[in-house]
Amino acid sequence: MAKPYVLILYYSRSGSVKQLAQYIARGVEHVEGIESKIRTVPPVSTTCEAVDNPVPDEGAPFATLEDLRDCAGLALGSPTRFGNMAAPLKYFLDGTSALWLTGDLVDKPACVFSSSSSLHGGQETTLISMMLPLMHHGMIILGSPYTEPALLSTQGGGTPYGVTHVAGVNNDNPLSQDELTLAKHLGERVARVAKCLHDQKNLRR
Repeated sequence: MAKPYVLILYYSRSGSVKQLAQYIARGVEHVEGIESKIRTVPPVSTTCEAVDNPVPDEGAPFATLEDLRDCAGLALGSPTRFGNMAAPLKYFLDGTSALWLTGDLVDKPACVFSSSSSLHGGQETTLISMMLPLMHHGMIILGSPYTEPALLSTQGGGTPYGVTHVAGVNNDNPLSQDELTLAKHLGERVARVAKCLHDQKNLRR
């Protein structure tokens, strides 16, 4: 039987959200009996006939509905776009109605993460914008609890709603130690809950 996995699904332009995804994956991999699966989504265009390659030239593969349907948990990430998630991620989520109709994501744990160029660039509203469709899917939203010391010491990203990073105006700020720690620990938290719920579901069968 295949191991359960946490799907780490993100969209990234400058690379900051991609880096957060990788550190969340490291946290997931610290939990025995569950693994991470990193996937991204293609950009969208205002020209409807514009298409992207079915497989990206580099980086994570593009996500499918099956990747989402079969996950034991989800970490969803996007850069901040005027206080909202980026259009490519919203476009993907808008195409998940079939999973909503069948309830495939109900009672699965999820977390969200984001990056913005400035400290007050709408990180928290972006995180909340990603939570909304997940709540409609019946997922269990997990954040970073204040038992995380880095949540109190961070001078950059980091919120109780999810992991964040302050990339800087030129997107050249490296992830701080606090941001890295929070990313790994949130990955661990989602993985622990996902593994527990997955095992309980199997016992009831």
